[in-house]
Amino acid sequence: MVSKGKLVKDPGIPNVKIPEKTCDDDNCPYHGSLRVRGIILEGTLIKYRGSKSGIVERQYLYYDSKYKRYERRRSRIHVHIPPCVDVKEGDKVIIGECRPISKSISFVVLSKVT
Repeated sequence: MVSKGKLVKDPGIPNVKIPEKTCDDDNCPYHGSLRVRGIILEGTLIKYRGSKSGIVERQYLYYDSKYKRYERRRSRIHVHIPPCVDVKEGDKVIIGECRPISKSISFVVLSKVT
């Protein structure tokens, strides 16, 4: 797919919309050289920093076998946010695992959940 003279890659993940905006970020799965591999998760973007990074929180159920009950747990994941993906704090997003971008960032935001 070609958009405004720049090649747009499809990461091959279902239910992910390819953004219409373009960017010059090398760590973008659509316009750069970043490959998405590993697990795909869904969560809520709770912090968005100006340096193309943010924090996604996801909640899940954990089964405690001793008490035979489920308990709610949460995890916060540091993510890279490409400039072409249009998200803001409070949005539900799909994130994918990638190579380590920095010391704590190994995930990238792929799209907003519609």
